[in-house]
Amino acid sequence: MAGMGQLIVTDTILSLMWVWAGVIVRIIIQNFEALNYNDHASEFFRCCITVVNMFLFAYLAKLTNGGAYNPVVVFTNAINGDFVTFLFNVGRIPFQVFGSIIGVRLILETFPEIWRGPELIINLHQGALTEGLLTFTQVLITLGLDRNIHDSFFRKTWMNSILKLALHILGSDLTGGCMNPAAVVGWAYALGVHKTQEHIIVYWFAPIEASLLAVWTFRRLIRRPKPEKQKTN
Repeated sequence: MAGMGQLIVTDTILSLMWVWAGVIVRIIIQNFEALNYNDHASEFFRCCITVVNMFLFAYLAKLTNGGAYNPVVVFTNAINGDFVTFLFNVGRIPFQVFGSIIGVRLILETFPEIWRGPELIINLHQGALTEGLLTFTQVLITLGLDRNIHDSFFRKTWMNSILKLALHILGSDLTGGCMNPAAVVGWAYALGVHKTQEHIIVYWFAPIEASLLAVWTFRRLIRRPKPEKQKTN
């Protein structure tokens, strides 16, 4: 894994790039839909471009030796390690938030009329439950993929991307299906709602708590095999 200073810079840049990529993908999809293709073709194109985007960032994370743009990822790594690892990873989260905030600010200066980020359609408790369940599922299955697939970047990334896409679709009409607190806080900060109860509980507290629960569940379901005792002559 890269050093702390390198990861801080990498995480900041990746978070900035992630919010920009989300807007660019949205613009591409809107332009495609403007060509009056049928709904099935538009939906297929939306899924393809989203998966390509996730593949790109998965490759960037691999290329940067552990760079991340999602606090859920580094928090999961933090609670899976020792105390030093915990501090090391948690310390990266503010920089992911900073990158997202700067990225959104640049977006709004470039595209003043652009999309304003995810919107909570349902009530507070339903929103927290939705983001929590989505994040719980994502973390649990991702831990399983990391444990069982070591030799194929393409296969693991493909399965992970389809999983994230499916979860995003499930939650898109309710909370936005974000599962990424840093990406949400960039838009919330720009709109001045980053301190509201809805934002903190739905987009921060629920995913973090779900990550803790997912790691605990995974440890209970998948127990490490006990080392075999060496036979003595």
